[in-house]
Amino acid sequence: MSQILDADGSRPGLGSRLAAHTAVAAARLLARLPPRRIRAVLGLARRGARPARFDEALRARREVTAVSTLCAGRYCLPRSLATALLCRMRGHWPTWCSGVRTSPFGAHAWVEAEGRPVGEPPDTATYRPMVTVPDTSANHAPGSGE
Repeated sequence: MSQILDADGSRPGLGSRLAAHTAVAAARLLARLPPRRIRAVLGLARRGARPARFDEALRARREVTAVSTLCAGRYCLPRSLATALLCRMRGHWPTWCSGVRTSPFGAHAWVEAEGRPVGEPPDTATYRPMVTVPDTSANHAPGSGE
């Protein structure tokens, strides 16, 4: 696992690491639910949060992948859920997305902030979002659960 570092290059405190572990644990439970329930839980969780900035969401993603080998690997659903939940614990919310592509077929889950995927490879643009949970200031599109 990589080491979590603050912007100044120092190691974050125990509180930051505990928050990331808590978000990962909650995400692992949430990932077992059907998509409709995930969307409902995330819709409730985002209430009262301000939109996440890209750097905030990227830091949360890095912390999640640093404390969890599961999230650092191929498991995009728990990684994206944990990232969104960690952001929420800090008072902001990214857009959570889950989508598919047809050629080659694949499914993926990710978070976006400021209109762009956070920490994702360029091929993320090939996925069509099917379920999104945007921040509360966003214009709500079909599939957003609004």
